[in-house]
Amino acid sequence: MSSDFKGRHVVVTGGTGSLGKAVVQRLVKGGATCHVPCFRPQELESFELREHERVVIAEGIDFSDEKVAQRYYQDCPQLWASVHCTGGFSMSDLAQTSLDDFQSQMMLNAVTCFLCCREAVKRMRQGEDGGRLVNVAARPALEPRSGAGMAAYTAAKSVVAALTQSLGEELAPERIWVNAVAPSIMDTPANRKAMPEADYTMWPTVDDVARTITFLASPSNKSTRGAVVPVYGRS
Repeated sequence: MSSDFKGRHVVVTGGTGSLGKAVVQRLVKGGATCHVPCFRPQELESFELREHERVVIAEGIDFSDEKVAQRYYQDCPQLWASVHCTGGFSMSDLAQTSLDDFQSQMMLNAVTCFLCCREAVKRMRQGEDGGRLVNVAARPALEPRSGAGMAAYTAAKSVVAALTQSLGEELAPERIWVNAVAPSIMDTPANRKAMPEADYTMWPTVDDVARTITFLASPSNKSTRGAVVPVYGRS
């Protein structure tokens, strides 16, 4: 897959976050030009590829705003793939979960995924090669009982999984494959800090997840569509 993406343009939303950075690194190594919208400018400080000749950064992009999403994708060159790492997490007892909390999770995870899928497909349809969409769900989307104590997050990521499967069928005739990954807890500095007693050797690394995403987004993926792929490591 060393040159699978040569000459191809790929959007990576959330590309300056922990998982997104690993995805961008793999795509650039494969020859892609990566378009990285950034909502939090402070994340650029630790983004090692910000000066790379094949990394195009746009700041202040909020994909929960429909018009922003429309403009962003309209301004992109012809796309081969769009990878959607943008999202958010919260955990709280049901009685302590406000409607605002629930709606915020839906906006951060489900709405951003929907808008990015829709706008990316519009751009892909202007070409003749089809394309790839890869979403990021989560383990509770496949195993809702594991989402006890985080009902809003579980519901939002379940929307991402269902949207992926629906679009996987809808867009197949156009050779646009739609898939998602469903990671368990990933080995990141933030997760280690939040769970200092956990055995983080059981968790998948962000590079493990990025490797799966990169395959699903690649031309080498010639038949997998409508899948929500577990990436659990040994956890």
